[in-house]
Amino acid sequence: MTIGLLFGSFVFFLICSVPIAVALGLASVITIYSLNPISIEAFTQTMVQGLNSFPLMAVPLFTFAGDIMGRGGISKRLLKVASVFFGRCTGGLGIVSIVTCLFFAAISGTGSATVAAIGVIMIPAMLKEDYNKSFSGALVATAGTVGTLIPPSICMVIYAVAAGVSVTGMFTAGIGPGLLVGIALIIYTYFFSVKHGYGGNKEKYTLKEFFSLFKESIPALMVPVVILGGIYGGVFTPTEAAAVACIYGIVVSVFVYKEVEIKELPFIGFNACLLCSAVLVIIGISSGFGRILTITQVPITIANFILSITSSKVFILLLINVLLLIVGTFMETNAAIIILVPILLPVVEALGVNPIQFGLVMVLNLAIGFVTPPLGANLFMACQISDIKFDNLARAIVPWILVMIVVLLMITFIPAISLTLPRLLNVPV
Repeated sequence: MTIGLLFGSFVFFLICSVPIAVALGLASVITIYSLNPISIEAFTQTMVQGLNSFPLMAVPLFTFAGDIMGRGGISKRLLKVASVFFGRCTGGLGIVSIVTCLFFAAISGTGSATVAAIGVIMIPAMLKEDYNKSFSGALVATAGTVGTLIPPSICMVIYAVAAGVSVTGMFTAGIGPGLLVGIALIIYTYFFSVKHGYGGNKEKYTLKEFFSLFKESIPALMVPVVILGGIYGGVFTPTEAAAVACIYGIVVSVFVYKEVEIKELPFIGFNACLLCSAVLVIIGISSGFGRILTITQVPITIANFILSITSSKVFILLLINVLLLIVGTFMETNAAIIILVPILLPVVEALGVNPIQFGLVMVLNLAIGFVTPPLGANLFMACQISDIKFDNLARAIVPWILVMIVVLLMITFIPAISLTLPRLLNVPV
């Protein structure tokens, strides 16, 4: 009865286009007053406690750091360095876009910010070299999804809080899958470029120009070194690293590259808070929603039901992947993580799947939703900055989605991709 009322009312409100946070709250309140699984006071206290989390402080801080670094000219320097190393390859501009997205993902922590920062520069550059317009937009939109896998990732922080696992463990485990996605996209770009005759950049650099360019780009290249090196070296926690990233971003953007003025900082800070506010409201209400699930043993009931259908680990993991792919097409990523982790985590743990490995599987599944209609946040961002019709981009994205699904299956069934690096570095998993 509780499951039917709670999820039935939640789905009803979603169908009525009620915002996710409001839909969660209304479904919870209706269930509380109808069946009284917990008191309204306990629900409210759980909401507040859900936000009283030190790791969650990293979310607005990383958002601010990514925004200021994107405005501060760091993305342009990263593009220049990537062009020197990869620009002359077949499909060079496409490969440069993907490599730069990998670097920028380690700064912004989000997919849409990566698409905006890199796409606004690289899509016009590819069109100038006669790349197909839809291919260019689909490439940048897909490469932007790496932002959710390469640490520091806001989605990983949200999952770590929801699942009760180490944020550092999630960050470390995300490096292997993130690089694998990047390599897969580069391979597809290369063969597509060979087929369609997309050559590399013919510009040559003298040794003096190379060293001058590299010297100028050192502050940008040091961003992931400072953030991730500090975390893995035990100098500071992921949340403290977010604060360090903010300070570093201000110093580089305002005083080194001088592309952001001091008077702009309050606006950037306000914008970061605005972007995070919706996510934090969802987290708070979802904590109360999850309390109802826990007390009524809904996750255990669902886990037992799924496990009673089949004992095949492969089949169950495939079913979960299909579910997450579908959810990713219509639900905001962080909301989906908060809602589904309490339900799915007991299932995969019963199958012997490491919670951190499952976190990467869940994040990549939902990241594919960034480029899957009808939600497709990265698709809409790519359309905005490149004047490509959404229908054309939706057709062009299909082979890219297939490439990512292949990588997804590898991460799902080969735990070593996610867990080898954390174990080598003695990071708890």
